[in-house]
Amino acid sequence: MNIPSLEIRHWVLLTFIASALYVHLRGRVRFRLVRALTDFTVFLAPVNVLMYLFSRTQRSPYIELAEFPEMAPLQQNWQTIRSEALRLNDEGYIRAAAGYTDMGFNSFFRTGWKRFYLTWYGKDLASAEALCPQTVKLLRGIPSIKAAMFASLPPGATLVRHRDPYAGSLRYHLGLQTPNDPGCYIEVDGQRYHWHDGEAVMFDETYIHHAANTTGQPRVILFCDVERPLWGSPLRWFNRFFAKHVMAAASTQNVAGEPIGGVNKVFAQGYKLRAMAKEFKRGNRTGYYVGKWLMIGALVWAIFW
Repeated sequence: MNIPSLEIRHWVLLTFIASALYVHLRGRVRFRLVRALTDFTVFLAPVNVLMYLFSRTQRSPYIELAEFPEMAPLQQNWQTIRSEALRLNDEGYIRAAAGYTDMGFNSFFRTGWKRFYLTWYGKDLASAEALCPQTVKLLRGIPSIKAAMFASLPPGATLVRHRDPYAGSLRYHLGLQTPNDPGCYIEVDGQRYHWHDGEAVMFDETYIHHAANTTGQPRVILFCDVERPLWGSPLRWFNRFFAKHVMAAASTQNVAGEPIGGVNKVFAQGYKLRAMAKEFKRGNRTGYYVGKWLMIGALVWAIFW
């Protein structure tokens, strides 16, 4: 029996499928297999697998803060940070994006989440420097912090189950104004944590997670992306290159006049097509999914066969 040989494009397809399955099986909480294999995060699955295999941190949803001693100044100065954050919140600066200019968090705005950027992968924001200089100064003293923002989860707000697409960072939360109540929580891979004023937590945002504030009190935190510690200088170089040239392109503005990265400029235009697709889905759900699967199948066939 002759067994057909696989060409490079077939090996590429198999690599994506195997990587997506690895990511899918990695945690206790999982999406349905069909979603896992068709979600846009599949495009980064092979890279993410390398990040997981060469990670120097615990391979668990939550990571001990002791592994990141450089983060200590934030907790030591949490009241200073809190003072600047609450003033911004009171003045309405912590808010949803104006229009479709924040692809990474666009879906969160619909369920009440709000933010104010402090820094984003090497892109400084003049509004942050002017309105919260002490916090920005503290952040600049910690080179492993690649992005940071104040994030608000008002009473009744939620974040649906999701996983972040890129494993090059870990997520740090510092409670600033919180209900200090189990009813305001984040759940990462099925493990629940509720925020406390002045307390910090580190977790791997590529595990499936969701959040909710079921209390009557607001929640404001400092939210940071921290570079994932990796074994091997080639991977560290790649991670920093990706952050500088891809993640940085997803920068956006706090106030009118600040620059918007190329990724978000494209997203603003592309969302018009998405809005049309969503409108079609509301009127013809079956037709929407038939068309979706035909497009996915045609794309896979065109690239790999």
